[in-house]
Amino acid sequence: MRCIDLRRAAVACAVLTALVLAACSTKQDRGPGEAGGGRAPAPIVTASPPADAAHRALPPPRSVRSWAELRQQAAERIVAANPEITYVGAVPDPLLAIPVLEIELHGDGSIRRIEVLREPRQAKETIKIAVDAVRRAAPFGDVSRLPRPWKFAETFLFDDARKFKPRTLER
Repeated sequence: MRCIDLRRAAVACAVLTALVLAACSTKQDRGPGEAGGGRAPAPIVTASPPADAAHRALPPPRSVRSWAELRQQAAERIVAANPEITYVGAVPDPLLAIPVLEIELHGDGSIRRIEVLREPRQAKETIKIAVDAVRRAAPFGDVSRLPRPWKFAETFLFDDARKFKPRTLER
């Protein structure tokens, strides 16, 4: 089992290296506002813990019976783990940024990987804020009894103060 984890880590490291090298390319051959020749692949973020891993302790996740329950629990845990950068009231109009992340889980609810499904046009730093917030909230509960693939998407609604609300909690 340990060899499999090391292989996955090696593959993730190779992917990250390729992404970093691609990001370091020059912009000389690009027009204004262009990120590169054609649409760039969505960034994939590995499941390493955020730099401030000494975050507030959350209670263990509840058992979930459906993906809807898991998404609700995940959104609640994200807010609980990040009270200083979240809001729960009305969503402002207009929003500053709306990144969308796909969170892939291991059977125990720990994060396997995070992929950016939608990058905001402005305030790109909100992607890192959202990714770190998800990591602080993990694990999300045992998903081994739920249908595969073990992944879900969350939309982050950022206001001008760069605080967010998971869209799942918007009702």
